[in-house]
Amino acid sequence: MINEPHKIPAVSNLLSLADTSILIEQHGLKLVTICAQKVLSDVRKRIGEGISVDNDALSEMIQDEVSRFTQPSLRRVFNLTGVILHTNLGRAQLPESALKAIINVAKDPTNLEFDLHTGKRGDRHEHTQELLCYLTGAEASIIVNNNAAAVLLTLNSLAKRKEVLISRGELVEIGGSYRMPDIIVNAGCKLLEVGTTNCTNEADFQRALGPKTAILMKVHPSNFEVRGFTRSVSNSSMARIAKSANVPFVTDLGSGLLTSSDNNCLQDEMTVVEVLRAGADLATFSGDKLLGGPQAGIIVGRTDLIKKLKRNPMMRALRPDKMTIAALEAVLKLHTNPKQLRKNLPTMRFMSRDFSELKSAAARIAPELRRHCNEFCVTESFTQSQVGSGALPTQKIDSFGLKITPIDTKNKSSKKLTSLAYAFRNLPIPVVGRISADAMWLDLRCLEDEPGFVKNIKSLQIK
Repeated sequence: MINEPHKIPAVSNLLSLADTSILIEQHGLKLVTICAQKVLSDVRKRIGEGISVDNDALSEMIQDEVSRFTQPSLRRVFNLTGVILHTNLGRAQLPESALKAIINVAKDPTNLEFDLHTGKRGDRHEHTQELLCYLTGAEASIIVNNNAAAVLLTLNSLAKRKEVLISRGELVEIGGSYRMPDIIVNAGCKLLEVGTTNCTNEADFQRALGPKTAILMKVHPSNFEVRGFTRSVSNSSMARIAKSANVPFVTDLGSGLLTSSDNNCLQDEMTVVEVLRAGADLATFSGDKLLGGPQAGIIVGRTDLIKKLKRNPMMRALRPDKMTIAALEAVLKLHTNPKQLRKNLPTMRFMSRDFSELKSAAARIAPELRRHCNEFCVTESFTQSQVGSGALPTQKIDSFGLKITPIDTKNKSSKKLTSLAYAFRNLPIPVVGRISADAMWLDLRCLEDEPGFVKNIKSLQIK
């Protein structure tokens, strides 16, 4: 038994153990040595706290540390938060066709920037341009890393050292401290706020126009909504004002709904097609939100403006890789048949899942969950989901799930719920729910692998 500092074995002794030698063969001497050193450091702390450790435990601790070190940091989780496009959990889940496309281009050389017809250098943006133009009615398109990059590139290319006119009510901030005023300033442009927070008129834009005006811009409000006495300038009116001033009108749509949908929760969402038809010269939007694809920023619109964006030296720093392009192309192909989107695209499938289907799933899972949550009450319960990622911030979707509450309410339930949430996150496949109203909620809207989930919770250990 090791209970005193001088009894702690040297690292070299640990590395000579039979079990450790196997680890060295599998993972290399340097990695196992680092893990052994960390284990010994932890053991010294334990001994200092009066805790003893036996020799067999040391070997197991090293194996556990090597396993932890070599486990992927980016892991699959069950998203039971009720937020379909959860930014912290990776937003849109890709369809099978996109996954196959990624594998195909990842394992072999590709014609990413090689024209197979001419044998000369090609343009990586050509792989998605025809589809994007077909789906949106745009003249041309360009792809970058994400929508923030799309806005940055657009502003820097068309309005550097000039004025960008935007309604004060659209100077949004979204998650991760992304603020539109900061993007405009860091793009090298001068922000000119128009109107007020709740009301902006056409006349406000007309008065703000000047010799240094380079862009009129409209921004999707994203994750907030202003109600009451409000007024804003429509896309068609903005386009008319911009045309009279001979400057581009740019709309940042954010979520990227391509065309109108029969899904009730999408009825009020402006589409890319509608914005371009209203007269926008350029529209920017995300690939991993309502489009249901990989992280990408998409810019569609006039050919002459797109060419200016492509010539910007910043373009090389923002361009997407071959796997993003392959996945995006596969997802865009699914959008050519809107009637099959609910079947083939996870984002649309989750948004349109039948309420009775979720209720039945809750009835099947609840008994399994009760077996492993002895000190908690598990009830099948109505709840509401959200689209997430700034899309449709006030829209709720009726859903169904499992509500887990402590049986003993005399003790602090918040601590018990915190421990419960940790236990779920510590499963082989972490489960992420939400804590609200003195309960932990598992919204089943995004759960498709029900057998895998049931098998997973058998490892649940609540401390």
